[in-house]
Amino acid sequence: MIQHFSDWLTYNIIGLSADSSLGTSVNFFFYDTTKILLLLFFISVIMGIINAYFPIEKLRNFLTTRKLFGFQYLFASIFGAITPFCSCSSIPLFIGFVKGGIPLGVTFSYLITSPLVNEVAVAMFLGTFGIKTTLIYVASGIILGVVGGFILEKFKLEKYLSEWVRNIQKDSEAETEEWEKEDVKFIKRLPNIMREAWYIVKGVLVYVIIGIAIGAGMHGYVPEGFFEQFLSADKWYAVPLAVILAVPMYANAAGIVPVIQVFVAKGVPIGTAIAFMMAVVGLSLPEATLLKKVMTWKLILIFFGVITLFIILSGYLFNIIL
Repeated sequence: MIQHFSDWLTYNIIGLSADSSLGTSVNFFFYDTTKILLLLFFISVIMGIINAYFPIEKLRNFLTTRKLFGFQYLFASIFGAITPFCSCSSIPLFIGFVKGGIPLGVTFSYLITSPLVNEVAVAMFLGTFGIKTTLIYVASGIILGVVGGFILEKFKLEKYLSEWVRNIQKDSEAETEEWEKEDVKFIKRLPNIMREAWYIVKGVLVYVIIGIAIGAGMHGYVPEGFFEQFLSADKWYAVPLAVILAVPMYANAAGIVPVIQVFVAKGVPIGTAIAFMMAVVGLSLPEATLLKKVMTWKLILIFFGVITLFIILSGYLFNIIL
């Protein structure tokens, strides 16, 4: 249905030729934009329902008052997956976790997973690569958060937190808040959930359009084999090269998924393309700048180094199983 609409709009209304590079690019743009925005709104509503019944304060209390035998890393990663944040916007909540006394490894599990897996990434992956790749990507993002948080916790890195955070931790008192909507029926919450879902869509709309426009231009005009010659499967260094090139960059899932879709279409192995995306959305210079408020540079470098290594390993694994 969406493809028919895109074809009608591109070839019948605008009058472009299906055999031209411009026609191919415009058709790609209309199709992907419509599909991804619809999926994003639907998944945002589902995530809004989940968040309404599992608020942040309850998670913090749950993680700090119970012995969970290692499952706290999994819970933090899952929570990161259902919150609609990019790497930079997830940092304020990360700071709240640290200030609230939640173990540092658990906060890292959240920080790792949150930008990688959220409704934006899921909606765009589902519409772009299908359910199998999406499920593998979501599972790997959560596992990456669990393993990364667990290993970083073992390093005993609390001494590398900034003086600002440690002073706050010493002076902080237990916070208790009542959830005002706890007794509100679902039917009365739904309009607000729908509004928040639309707010999320509006918030990433520009990134979606820009990202898909870039992807559409690459789809129609970049020659076959252009990316494959640098990032092909037979080059052992393709995955680490993709990750290293991506780390200095910054974009969220809405901006980068359409680009890696074109990478795959042009012959780049999907694992290499996904590793590139993970590095772009999960490791960035703006994120490092914000983290400087709560971490020393040594801790930031350790965090980035460990996650970079894990992303590279994930890229090789994706290339094997996908």
